[in-house]
Formats: sequence, C-alpha cells, structure tokens
Amino acid sequence: MKTLFTMSLSVALFAWSGSKCVAEQFVLFDTTFTFTKADADNSKPSPSHYYVKGDMLNAERPTDWTSPVDYRNGSVHVRLEVIEKPPGDEPTTWSVCYIPNKRQNGGYGCIGTDVYQQAGIYEKDVDMTKFWQNDGIVWTEGIKEMHLVIKDNTGGKGHAHKREDHEKFFPTKVRMTLVQVARGSKYNPKLLPSHPTSDTGDTH
Repeated sequence: MKTLFTMSLSVALFAWSGSKCVAEQFVLFDTTFTFTKADADNSKPSPSHYYVKGDMLNAERPTDWTSPVDYRNGSVHVRLEVIEKPPGDEPTTWSVCYIPNKRQNGGYGCIGTDVYQQAGIYEKDVDMTKFWQNDGIVWTEGIKEMHLVIKDNTGGKGHAHKREDHEKFFPTKVRMTLVQVARGSKYNPKLLPSHPTSDTGDTH
C-alpha cells in the first residue's frame, strides 16, 4: 500500500496533455521543520545542515533525470515559507544542495533561496544547468539526499551557527518545497501539495 507521502507526491507527478500522460513536474521534497541553534551545532556530519533523506524524499523520483523525461535540462521551483523567524530582520538565506548517487567534478551542486528578512513566502525558478556545480552530479544516476544549509548573506561560508549574534537566526521554522519541472514545461502551482508531506523538528 502506498503511504500518504507517496500518494500525495504522485498526484504532482503527472499532468494530462490530450491523450498522453506527460510527466511535467514532480515534488522532490516538501518538508516543514523547526531549526534551533542546538540543532545547527549538533547536526552531523556538518553543522548548520538540515538533512533531507530517506522517506523525506519522493520515493517515486526518477533515477535517470535525463530520460525518458528531461529534468536535468529543465528547472526547479523553490518555494520557501518562513513561518517563524527571530525579530531584527537579519538577512538570511538557505543553500539547497543536491547530493548524488554518483559524483563527478565537485561531487554535488547547490542552489540558493532568495535572501529574506521577515516571515513570508519566497519563490523562485532556477535553471537546472546554471546553478553552482550543477555539473558535479551524474544526473543519469539520480539524487540520494538533499542538504539545506542556513546562512547569512555574506556568501558561501556564512554559516549562521558561527555568528556571535546567532540569536538573530535561531530558532526558525520553515516549510521548504522543491518542484522539479521538465525541460520545455512550466511550473504549475496547482500541483503543489496543499499541506507539507513531512513535518519534523529534528535534524537528520
């Protein structure tokens, strides 16, 4: 029997075009979590990382992202809902990293959310061939997990847990959803799950 998680993601996987079923997009993950300073300090193997893996990822995601449907040359829709954030409007962002089953070049690649200062919903579309080290992944072998890294706005090494004023970043509660869109298709918000498919306050 399919789990509710799998069934809800399956709904977002296919859209009908005439008499053909075309895989236009799928939800890679959809998770809501609270992240504290203690979570950031103690996350293993790397601090400030929230790990999305196992049943937190869509079990029906493709192994080959290039064929028969080309997601590798499509886009990803990043939806970040900041539910709770400490006062002070400190600029904050998340690096969102694809960790592959098979590595090459740099071995993984990362996109980033927009920088935000307040609670709210932040959405963007990213070309899958234009983000940092997107060629560090063997896309025909698939993705095994995702790493979400909370940072300030100073660049790649600005991990929030290192800040002396870390209380401006923690605790925070967010819902993050990644929707993979096939080449030649456009993100359809109607296929976004109405409720998160996983909800946890723990690091993984």
